[in-house]
Amino acid sequence: MRLKQISVFLENKKGRLQDVCSLLGSNGINMRALTIAETESFGVLRMVVDKSDQAIDLLRKNDFAANVTDVVAVEVEDKPGGLAGILKIISDNDVNIEYMYGFVEKFSDKALLVFRFEDTDHAQRILNENGVSIVAEKDIQGL
Repeated sequence: MRLKQISVFLENKKGRLQDVCSLLGSNGINMRALTIAETESFGVLRMVVDKSDQAIDLLRKNDFAANVTDVVAVEVEDKPGGLAGILKIISDNDVNIEYMYGFVEKFSDKALLVFRFEDTDHAQRILNENGVSIVAEKDIQGL
């Protein structure tokens, strides 16, 4: 089960992040997870939202450079070593992580983490085979 992650490229100037957040919020779209990476001249806002198709259309219609990437969100034991256990499964099965970030909100006693894998299909198969709970798109919409 993949999630759609939206990446928005923002000029590195005051107010651009607020512009995106206001646009989404005023249209009833809720950001569930996000991370920002920056360089000297631009930033990349990566986010999982509750209405991804609507969000990408809205962003593009308002002249934001945005694209969609498949990511996988998994439940991780919310205790010391919980992430290390997931990472061991991934490492032992030769799965490469491109990047990861955490969810803003939890819907259980587990932590939720978003992973971008080099090979998403392979990663999902390994996670499923090892009993790791993967979060579905419908779960995000219900948060």
